[in-house]
Amino acid sequence: MKGFVGFPAGNVRFTSVPDLFFSELLPQIDNMPELKVTLHALWSLYRKKGYPRCLRRDELHNDSVLLRGLKMRGRSPQRLVDEGLERAVSRGTLLHVSTHTDGGENEDWYFLNNEEGRQAAEEVRRGELHLGTSVVVEQPQVEVERPNIFVLYEQNMGILQPMIAEELREAEETYPAEWIEEAFKIAAEQNVRKWRYVNAILERWATEGKDDGKAGRDSEEDRYRYIKGKYKDYIKY
Repeated sequence: MKGFVGFPAGNVRFTSVPDLFFSELLPQIDNMPELKVTLHALWSLYRKKGYPRCLRRDELHNDSVLLRGLKMRGRSPQRLVDEGLERAVSRGTLLHVSTHTDGGENEDWYFLNNEEGRQAAEEVRRGELHLGTSVVVEQPQVEVERPNIFVLYEQNMGILQPMIAEELREAEETYPAEWIEEAFKIAAEQNVRKWRYVNAILERWATEGKDDGKAGRDSEEDRYRYIKGKYKDYIKY
């Protein structure tokens, strides 16, 4: 085993990795090529400039840093890169888009599955965005990104537990994003850091209607008006 001399003193560059990678994604990854390709993609995309931020398969096939860390008897590093990419796409970490060059050759591009990556991938699929080394694309004006439900949970409730993740996914598919964001805000204002409380708010709005986002914040007594439905017996103060 080759030893590591440690990180140097002074200024050291860092790569931003979403907390959800450690709390939700990492526990699911059980394949070494997928793990190394995913981490390398996060590192490479973080250092990309402009729009869109994406990686080409050929770029990864010739990346000496990535290839140096992918070694398995009887398999080429490039094949391991492909395996890691296929698994990352199947898991939903990366998005894959194929394009054709003027010469008729296929090119495979990979985007991080975040708001910016989803938008760029969709623009490429619709033919609105053309990728290539000679094409310079200006950064478009986009709406302010809303934090997804997992980010809201970790910001307001604490570390995300795997057993609650499926409930969060279902809620995100069921309720409008602005409802979810406001429900978490109400829970934080009431200092109730329980997902059941947030879900009870959302259920009440869905069944009784939402009065312009003002319900439940008028007085201390209003907090109890949310605790209805199947969760009312579980909320303790």
